Amino acid sequence: MILYHGTNIDIDNIDIDKCQPYKDFGKGFYTTTLFDQAQAMAIKKSRIFGGTPCVITYDVPDNILLLPNLKIKVFDKATQEWAVFIINNRNRDFNDHTNSLCNTDNKYEVVYGPVANDTLTTLIQRYKRGYIDANVLLKEMEYVAPNNQYSFHTKAAVALLKKVGVQWIK
Repeated sequence: MILYHGTNIDIDNIDIDKCQPYKDFGKGFYTTTLFDQAQAMAIKKSRIFGGTPCVITYDVPDNILLLPNLKIKVFDKATQEWAVFIINNRNRDFNDHTNSLCNTDNKYEVVYGPVANDTLTTLIQRYKRGYIDANVLLKEMEYVAPNNQYSFHTKAAVALLKKVGVQWIK
């Protein structure tokens, strides 16, 4: 299976320690099966951080979500469990690391599921303050356009990513 990573620099060696925390599925290296999604992320990153947008292509085993030697979490679609998982991972004050609905401790080596809407921070605040309930939160979190993300959270998981190319975006 082919996965894409949109970024502002070419990456030869993925270092999990350099990945940003408080992302949808926790601190990890994020990819997608959708080139356009990766390209949009590359352009966004280069606009914010400088550099030149590029999409790095990786090959991974087709059965990556079924590998028995990895701890894997799969969200086939946006659900209330998915929403809580994202809220917990993005919440800087969350500290129940043993909770199965978080990955702040990288208990899941690979996580797959939809991307949360960019307005998530505002929605989380509205939910925490009681202005909206869980059903409204979930509905608002769903992305309109089809999307997906595969995140890799351990060295063993990252080792499955075989770089096959890079495409610079002009």
